[in-house]
Amino acid sequence: MAEEWDVVVVGAGTSGCAVAARLADAGRRVLLLEAGADHRQPGDFPAELRDPATMRASVPGHEANWNLEAELVPGRITRVPRGRVTGGSSALYAGSFIRGTRADFDGWAAAGNDLWCYDAVLPAFCRLEADADFGSRPGHGADGPVPVRRPRDGHPLADGFAAAAEELGHPGEPDKNGDGPPGYGPVPLTVSGGVRVNTAMAYLSPRRGRPGLTVRGGVRVRRLVVEAGRAVGVETTGGVVRAGEVVLSAGAVGSPQLLLLSGIGPADHLRSVGLPVVADVPGVGAGSTDHPLVYLGFRPARPVPLLPGRLPLHGVLHATSEGATRPGDLELLPWLAPFGRITGSAPHEDELAIGVGLQQGSSRGRLSLTTGDPLRQPRLQYRYLTEEADRRRMRDGVRLAAALLRARELAPLVAPGGGVPTAVLDRDEELDRWVRAHLTTAVHLAGTARMGPDDDPGAVVDQWLRVRGVAGLRVVDTAVMPQVTSRGPAATAVMLGERAAELMVG
Repeated sequence: MAEEWDVVVVGAGTSGCAVAARLADAGRRVLLLEAGADHRQPGDFPAELRDPATMRASVPGHEANWNLEAELVPGRITRVPRGRVTGGSSALYAGSFIRGTRADFDGWAAAGNDLWCYDAVLPAFCRLEADADFGSRPGHGADGPVPVRRPRDGHPLADGFAAAAEELGHPGEPDKNGDGPPGYGPVPLTVSGGVRVNTAMAYLSPRRGRPGLTVRGGVRVRRLVVEAGRAVGVETTGGVVRAGEVVLSAGAVGSPQLLLLSGIGPADHLRSVGLPVVADVPGVGAGSTDHPLVYLGFRPARPVPLLPGRLPLHGVLHATSEGATRPGDLELLPWLAPFGRITGSAPHEDELAIGVGLQQGSSRGRLSLTTGDPLRQPRLQYRYLTEEADRRRMRDGVRLAAALLRARELAPLVAPGGGVPTAVLDRDEELDRWVRAHLTTAVHLAGTARMGPDDDPGAVVDQWLRVRGVAGLRVVDTAVMPQVTSRGPAATAVMLGERAAELMVG
């Protein structure tokens, strides 16, 4: 006989932990299913998932990594790390925790999702955080589950980047979560006591053993169970679980994949892979957004010792490209430790890098199935930089990074020969070719099952995150974002879980 729950949440990731915990707090009997391992307490997580100075689980082959592939542009394939463990990708990433901007959320509202305007989501952001620096100030929280703090230790290169940004006319932005104008400022990090705190640590560990919340790891969900137009549970590799409501929080890849495998998506596409059509929802997998990224390598003029406890991220510059529709559409993030040491792939490597990300692109990607086999990964086509406006703005970002490295305040700290050759920087066509050859992803996929009003043909969920055409089913993760936020989506993903639970319980 199948089990019965009030709510089954699929995916104990960045959003899933938050929504499951808050629903349980509200008195719902919640079953949270995770395909990866379930680590009950912070100390149970492997060392590489606790250490904020490393990202070894992001390397292909780690058991906490789904190890996906994506096509960035035709012919350019890259590996895409995504979390396969309680905590999800919040257990793998570098710990950056910057909210989306007011313009982001008010843009969602302007598209017909007024429940998600900045003022509506701000209480959820405050509720989720324990900000060690600004928690006592308006617009912040001091006693939430997620610890937030900014680097306090001095770093010569970080100081140099801050001075160079000021030299080039960019203002200081001491609180990246403070709704101020974009500029250079310290990176808020989810680090406490030398531990990278993921959402399983923050939301699940304190609730272990309490009635109302059950977590099961190592459970792969194959598809949804839909009866008479209503989701009534999920089919797993171990059997069927029934529930009054199903919440997909499997991430911007896993959630749309499960919708498609369950016959919910574009009818023609479903038929092409031999799946029956349960609900014709054309927007599933369509119109995705992410942050295209390139790295400018450089070496310090003098070796910078990697002191114990020193983190690879310190400060970040958000700048506005020429012709941008929103402020702060470029992100320049200096990494102050070599990637080879961060990932463990090349421990003796000494090259540093500036990541240049386009935060508000016009290009759109697609997720689709190649087969009806639930064990095969979907096809991910990011279609980066297909629009000329995106290519132009990415050129602006690369040229700004090069200007930082040449700035009077930073140049003495940087060895000659790094960055992009001047002959490439000076010619648009050459720079476009350089960008394409060095293109990678920030791993910030969003919008694969986006929200929107009834008259939006591409919307998959409404603003209550209910899936169109199927009752009793919601999606709660970055898949529902109408467009990826102008900052990394980690903080917004947690907010999505908080806000969704609030909407579900009324």
